[in-house]
Amino acid sequence: MTTGRPIEILLVEDNPGDVDLTREMVEASKVRNVIRNVSDGVEALAYLRREPPYTAAARPDLILLDLNIPKKDGRTVLSEIKQDADLKDIPVVVLTTSEAESDILKSYQLHANCYITKPVDLGKFTTIIRSIEDFWLTVVKLPRRGQ
Repeated sequence: MTTGRPIEILLVEDNPGDVDLTREMVEASKVRNVIRNVSDGVEALAYLRREPPYTAAARPDLILLDLNIPKKDGRTVLSEIKQDADLKDIPVVVLTTSEAESDILKSYQLHANCYITKPVDLGKFTTIIRSIEDFWLTVVKLPRRGQ
């Protein structure tokens, strides 16, 4: 990115350990970024739509979405994002523990930009987060954020 502004990342994850580790890895990166976390699907959509209490929320450049979240699961959240004209151009990386072929297929049918299975091993999880960062925050050209 040539704008010099921080990259806004929305992490939709309810596991506090995964939130802390992901935040640590992303914040330690060489890329300037801001990572926000919401812990359920209803909260994620309220954040993205700038509904209370998120009326001042910045539009994310990238969404990291767990499928297995409370209130509205990640599949429903992904579907609603990709059907919303104001949100559908935000890249969504599904980052989940599910290795089920049906979840992978459904995520791509709902227009996920990629699907990554979270490993249980801490070292491998760190490698995955760094790979996401290297690709999505360094290599990929993201669309400019609308206000």
